[in-house]
Formats: sequence, C-alpha cells, structure tokens
Amino acid sequence: MNIALLLTPKKEVITLDYHFTIEQAMEVMSVHRFSSVPVIDSRGRFKNALSEGDILWYMEDNSKYTRSELIYTSIRKVKRHHDLKAVSINADLESLIELVYTQSFVPVVDDDNVFIGIIKRSDIIHYSMRHLKEKAEALVS
Repeated sequence: MNIALLLTPKKEVITLDYHFTIEQAMEVMSVHRFSSVPVIDSRGRFKNALSEGDILWYMEDNSKYTRSELIYTSIRKVKRHHDLKAVSINADLESLIELVYTQSFVPVVDDDNVFIGIIKRSDIIHYSMRHLKEKAEALVS
C-alpha cells in the first residue's frame, strides 16, 4: 500500500517555523488547539515537533526567567522530551504502524528530509478498519 494515500499534505498542516519564539509557538498551538506541532526550517526540512509538555518543562526548568524573557526565547532552546520520528514517502504501512504506537502523527519527508505532510494515527486506524471490513465482507460473499 502506498502511504501517500493516507497523507495530509503540508499545505493543510499547521507547522511552526524553526525560528519562532516560545510565545509564537504557544499562540499557534493555542489557536489551533494542538498539543504537538511539526517544526520546519527555512528550507522546508522537518526538524522535530514541539509539544505543550516540552514548553511546560522548559518553563519549569527556567522558572527564574520572567514571562517577558520567555517571549523572546527561541523554540530551538526547548529540549524535546520525545523525539518524533519521520518516515520517507517511500515507507511501508508497517513502518507507520510501529510509530503510531507512541506518536499521534507521523511526519512524512522526501529523500532530502523536506517536509511533505503528516499521517495521523486516526487515518491509519480508519484505513485498517475499512480494510478489515472489506475482507470480512469478501468472506461472507
């Protein structure tokens, strides 16, 4: 199965620019109600993802900073507590399934690590359910 069939293209995905500040990232995440967002550099390459938890841990570890200081702090300084793994557009479904155990979405990249989009855990579950239903119907017929 071609995983591109499950892809949500990058133009439909909310991302963070690698040069955003913590405040900018928090604003994007708050407006869109996402707890984790892919981070993309100026060349369109996938860097990692930033989660609410990463920001909270950073703020806890740096509680001596005032809110105004955090406003100007780059998200590059925020330690990631979970490395989000990306897959190649040429990956197989099994590779995706292994990753969605621990990731709610899987970033998809091309051979140059340029971000193409994401595949959501829910999309894999829906695909699997449709596939199982079709098999069950074929057995009954």
